[in-house]
Amino acid sequence: MTIFRQQLKVKMHHFKLILFIFLFYSLIGQASTIIVPMDNTQKNHLKAYGVAYWVLENNMIMEWLLNYKGGSFLMPHNKFVEEQLIIKGVSYKVIPDAKVKQIKAQIANPEVNMEVVQLEKAPKIAVYTPKGKQPWDDAVTLVLTYAEIPYEEVYDSAIVKGALAEFDWLHLHHEDFTGQYGKFYRSYHNAPWYQKQVKQNETTAHALGYSKVSKLKLAVALNIRDYVIGGGFLFTMCSGTDSYDIALAAMNTDICEKMYDGDPSEPGYQSKLDYNQTLAFTDFTIERDPMVYEYSDIDGTKDHRLPESQDKFFLFDFSAKWDIVPTMLCQNHTKVIDGFMGQTTDFRTKFIKPNVLILGENKNLGTARYIHGELGMGTWTFYGGHDPEDYRHYVGDPPTDLNLHPNSPGYRLILNNILFPAAKKKKRKT
Repeated sequence: MTIFRQQLKVKMHHFKLILFIFLFYSLIGQASTIIVPMDNTQKNHLKAYGVAYWVLENNMIMEWLLNYKGGSFLMPHNKFVEEQLIIKGVSYKVIPDAKVKQIKAQIANPEVNMEVVQLEKAPKIAVYTPKGKQPWDDAVTLVLTYAEIPYEEVYDSAIVKGALAEFDWLHLHHEDFTGQYGKFYRSYHNAPWYQKQVKQNETTAHALGYSKVSKLKLAVALNIRDYVIGGGFLFTMCSGTDSYDIALAAMNTDICEKMYDGDPSEPGYQSKLDYNQTLAFTDFTIERDPMVYEYSDIDGTKDHRLPESQDKFFLFDFSAKWDIVPTMLCQNHTKVIDGFMGQTTDFRTKFIKPNVLILGENKNLGTARYIHGELGMGTWTFYGGHDPEDYRHYVGDPPTDLNLHPNSPGYRLILNNILFPAAKKKKRKT
């Protein structure tokens, strides 16, 4: 009887060991991937991008499921990634291999407008911004800070000395590249901040060997254009869009009046504009009055004669399997985005070049809010408006608290552009 019991104990031990091994490997196979949904079930869309960047920054490869539950992310399953998601309050699920295969099979269906894009490397980010600017002065620096995505600040001196070669992605703070100081002269020329800005810009221009601020800003604009041609990714908002193109068009003529650069503009400068030099816009007319807070007729701000609650723009649907780039840039949990104003709110479509891709528009107003194009080996994206969660932002207004807007679809468009350079190049189709 004793021998029988001993044999039974040995068999039970073997059985438990085999069962443990079976369950262990079953659990490994069932819990190998994290999915971060980006539809309306997500608690914090903006922080999710920050975790995605962190994953890439730590040399882990992940996947972006375009048009699957709002553009969900598949991340490696390990305790470090889970800790990031938990700490940052991002919704996620651990799913088995079988579920991953099921999702990918669904996406692979040629009749389904979805695609899988592999993200490989965190882009090195630069923000063109003057010293002393606070993160809330600019929507991009605000959301990068909130999402905890690292960036470096660069400005005129660094750019004309070739610093952009170090970076994969560049954002332009809402700058005035025409040398007219944002055309704030009428309202703010006696304000200490305005006078300080003028003095700093003039000092920098002279130190770098430029006779005028407008010539320095043109040199910066040309360096940025070369950066894009060489394969860089450019993103800009508000007045950093149209003022940039205007500066390129006016590279051979003086459009600045005496209060900006000490001498009058060149006679007949409108006819001397070279639209072949611009990225996005053509056939526009510059606003000649220095007292008018506007650069040209590109901007559609004055067309927004409607209540705030009705001011919306709409994202286009693109083929995820064939138009991967615009599909990535338009990932969102809604196709209808609340409008928001800026010095440059949006762009009248009649002035947009035919080779430019419109990603988001207000068809009733005849304006485009979100546009994209290629130049050489690189790309650029222009996004109108100042702050996606502040409908009318004025100088001196308090900062937007993104803790109150963790699911902002308008801010998501900015962060789509952050991840765009991380996409595996062979997967891009245009």
